[in-house]
Amino acid sequence: MFKRLALIGVGLIGSSISHAARRAGLVGEIVGASPTPATRERAEELGLVAKMYADPADAVRGADLVILCSPVGTYEAVAKAIGPHLQQGAIVTDVGSVKCAVVRDVAPHVPEGVHFIAGHPIAGTEQSGPDAGFAELFDGRWCILTPGDAADKDALAKLQEFWRRLGSEVEIMSPEHHDMVLAITSHLPHLIAYNIVNTAAHLERVTDTEVIKFSAGGFRDFTRIAASDPVMWRDVFLNNKDAVLEMLGRFSEDLSSLQRAIRFGDGETLEKLFTEARAIRRGVIHANQDTPQPDFGRRATGDAKVTQR
Repeated sequence: MFKRLALIGVGLIGSSISHAARRAGLVGEIVGASPTPATRERAEELGLVAKMYADPADAVRGADLVILCSPVGTYEAVAKAIGPHLQQGAIVTDVGSVKCAVVRDVAPHVPEGVHFIAGHPIAGTEQSGPDAGFAELFDGRWCILTPGDAADKDALAKLQEFWRRLGSEVEIMSPEHHDMVLAITSHLPHLIAYNIVNTAAHLERVTDTEVIKFSAGGFRDFTRIAASDPVMWRDVFLNNKDAVLEMLGRFSEDLSSLQRAIRFGDGETLEKLFTEARAIRRGVIHANQDTPQPDFGRRATGDAKVTQR
């Protein structure tokens, strides 16, 4: 489908795109860019790319598909750097977990004749780096594209087909709607996980050893989520703060309702809320976004390959 794919960032998502694109035979050549020497060396060692560059401008020369896979906080600087070197007719997209900020930061630097279509594959694990990727990451997952009204129809159709051949289902929506939906399905759960893990660690009456030794399923899974890339999630919250704060306000109101029910011994309300929540979990399984097997479908080795972001 593409002669040359340039991956700007070769962490979990970038390396998984490389694996999946090569599995499906979608590109002739893959190159990458990273400011970190160790990442560049490892990506080449693993055969993820034919060549790694320190400067993203070097990577995008001659590329007909460019995918930004670095933290969203870097996008504006990257877009400025690569803009003058993008070839006419190329498609530029991204994998960021927020979309309004990405459109704001990237679109002004994409020259006329180059097609920018923001995107977000809703797939991931808590692992990071070139070694973390695998071809199956996108299989059966969703990829959201937020093209905007002026997007070139042929470029959009080609990018949709690219993600389908990587294994994803594709949905189209506006950047604003994306950010609101992901604020509750992804961003808020990560914020809660970080907070719960840190709260447990700060309790003076519970030693670190006890927290780890007696980790029940709930706390264990919170720690898995909280192990996600700190830089990536820092940028997510800073760039989707309005939607996250709105969802956090709604969450706080619902949490207050639970608090009142517990305080006043209102078992009927607790059971009703828990029953409704269980139905949501079953809906997630029915939508093929997880499996009903124990331990959330993860293998005994601790792999979390069905985790969504």
